[in-house]
Formats: sequence, C-alpha cells, structure tokens
Amino acid sequence: MRWLVCGIAAVGFAFDTYELLMLPLIVRPALLDLTTLAPGSAEFNTWVGLLFYVPAIAGGIFGMLGGYLTDRLGRRRVLVWSILLYGVSACGAAYASSVAMLLIFRCATFVGVCVEFVAAVAWLAELFPDPVERERVLGYTQAAASLGGLIVSAAYYVIVTIAGALPAVHGAHEPWRYMLISGLVPALPLLIARPFLPESPVWREKREAGTLRRPSIAEVFRPRFRRTTIVTTVMVACGYAASFGANLQVPRVVPGLPEVQAMSRVAQEQTVGTVQWLQELGGLAGRVALAALAVHIVSRRRLIRLFLVPGVVIMPLVFFVAATRGLRLVEFGTFLAGFVTVGQFSFWGNYLPRVYPTHVRGTGESVASNIGGRMIGTGGALVTAELTASMPGASPSAQLAFAAGVVGVASFLIALVASQWLPEPESRELPE
Repeated sequence: MRWLVCGIAAVGFAFDTYELLMLPLIVRPALLDLTTLAPGSAEFNTWVGLLFYVPAIAGGIFGMLGGYLTDRLGRRRVLVWSILLYGVSACGAAYASSVAMLLIFRCATFVGVCVEFVAAVAWLAELFPDPVERERVLGYTQAAASLGGLIVSAAYYVIVTIAGALPAVHGAHEPWRYMLISGLVPALPLLIARPFLPESPVWREKREAGTLRRPSIAEVFRPRFRRTTIVTTVMVACGYAASFGANLQVPRVVPGLPEVQAMSRVAQEQTVGTVQWLQELGGLAGRVALAALAVHIVSRRRLIRLFLVPGVVIMPLVFFVAATRGLRLVEFGTFLAGFVTVGQFSFWGNYLPRVYPTHVRGTGESVASNIGGRMIGTGGALVTAELTASMPGASPSAQLAFAAGVVGVASFLIALVASQWLPEPESRELPE
C-alpha cells in the first residue's frame, strides 16, 4: 500500500507541474483569442501578470487552510479532494468565454495544486520512518514533478500539431483550450485508487490515542520554530520568484527571436514547446541530482548551496546574454536555469518534514510553500511584467528577457544570503 501512495503522490506532483507550467504556454494565445490587446502592450503585460499572480494569491490563502486541514483531518482525505479540484477546474477553464472566467478557473486550479503538495509531502514522510528510505522516496517522487513539465511541453507540441483534427471547442480548434482539458487526466486514476489508499500511520495512531495536539498556524511563529519558518519562507519565495519571474517567461521571449519570427505561427508554437521541454528536462535533472545528493550530504545548508551558487552565475548569462543572441543559446541556457531552480523545490520537500512535528507538519510546510512560494514568490511574474517596459532592449522580447534576468539574479542572491541562517535539522528522524 505504501507504494500505491507513492504512485498516487507522484501522479499528483507530475500534474501539479503540468497545471502550473501550462500557463506560460497558453497565456499568449489565450489572451490573443479572448481579448483584442496587442502582445507586448502595457495592458497585455498586465493581464499576463494577473493570470500568473492572482491564482497564486488564491492558492496561497486556501493552501494555508489546506495545510491546517491536513493536520486536522488527515493527509489522505485532503490530498484526494485537492487533486479532484484542480482536475475538474482545469477542464472548466477550457470553456472560458472571457479572460475573467479564465482567471477564476485558474484560481481554483491553483488552490488544488497548493493544497496537494503539502498533503502529499507530509503523507510520504510519515509512511517511511527509515531516514535513508524517506529521503529517497521524497526525492524521487518529487522528481515526477519535472516529468509533468516534460509531459506538458510534449503535449503542447502534439496538440498544436493536431488541433485541427480535434473536436471543436467554442466553435474553434484553439490549442490552448485542448491543453486545459487535458488537466482532467490526474483525477481519473485517483478515482480508481482512492478506496485502497491508507492514511498516514503516524497521524492515525496519534489521532486514535487522543495524543494528537490541535494544529495552530501561530505555533510555527513561536520561538521554537520562528527562525525556521521565517528563513524557509524567504528562501522558498526566492525559488518561486526565480521560476515564475524568470524561467517561465522564456516561452514569451522565444517568439521575439529573429529566427523564430520568420516561422509560421504553428512552427513558432512548436518551438516554444521545444524550449519549454528543454527547461523541464533541466528541472528533472536537477530534481534527480537533489534526490541522489540528499542521501549523502548531511548538511542541508551545503546541499542547497550546490544549486544557489551556480545559479548566481547561470541566470545573468541566460537572460542578459543568451536570450538576445539566438535560439540555440536560449535552449542550452534554459536547461541550465531549470536545473538550478527546480532542484531547489525538491530540497524543500525533503527538508520541511524534518523540522516540524506531526501536529504542525502540514501547517509549517504550508507557510513556507504557500505564503513564501505561492503568495510572495510567484509575484516575481508580476514584477517582471511591470519592469519590462522600463528595461533596455531593441524589442519587447529583449526587454522582457532583461526584466526576467533582473528578477532571477536578485532571487538567487537573496536566497544565498538567507541560507546562512537556515537551521540544520536536529536529527534524521522525524520530530514527533
């Protein structure tokens, strides 16, 4: 049964990323279809920022509630309902007739994603008491998140290619609508496996014995956990800011490259899908590297710095140099940017369960991932959108690349400085 949970969690992690990384691919064609705004205009960039950031705020707020409910009601129940929520809402977004409707459905999708991550990490950590086995399970199941990124890139390429042969949605064959419909996929295996999923034995035993303390968001800010909560929230925010404010803007940079502008619209979108696929391949490599290193490197500070230090060098090279020179350099650079950025996300899935006890494990994780990552970090996309018009560059694409680089470099530098205060876990065992 434990391995069934791993499979369901891996599917959940994969489609978390699938749902989130769908937006950079579809936001431009969706806005072109639903509005009359010109790409690169201030109004167009504002809507891009809103579609990235408003759902993240909704996800952060309700994700906090989800973390509390994970500690209060159990890991299994919350995870199941969160996956169903984002599967159904993603499908509903495909039938949006306005940009406002699209925004509302994206908010619901983001809520499901934010809750699912917290519940799944707490669940997996408590199912595997052996420290080495737990590190491997958390590391490699989270690597499935990057498989989701590869799948979404490949799916977009295929859908763009065959869209004309698919049944019409809203009287047209727009690839972005078919992409949104595909988000229903993770709910299907879940409906079959749900009756066989066990609850976390640690949580269940404490609940049945009456020794499970009531969770409290305030507790993770009390002296015992305050430093851990603040530092992890800042560092997770930086990781998400680098991802949303820099890496996930690359699909909007690519169409502005001279060699891509000469292509047909279908070829342009295929190229965007290819670049996104390479970025996710880099992210998968980063997650696998983290999973392998986590077992052997005891110091958590040293482990996270293996991604932060190279990132301080890689991000300016990718966005200030490669993004203005040509497609091949962008493809190589986005692979490296994905490696150093996405590898950090798996780090937090391994680290956070080891610094909070059972009754606030989900709550503590949700503060870092939802307040830090979703509510603050994803604001990097909005910052990038607002900075673009004031950046140097010969074209809107070049200005966007420069703005993304500013956000990416700043995020890595702040995280690197903050890492000196990151507490080391007291033990390889989970705190009770």
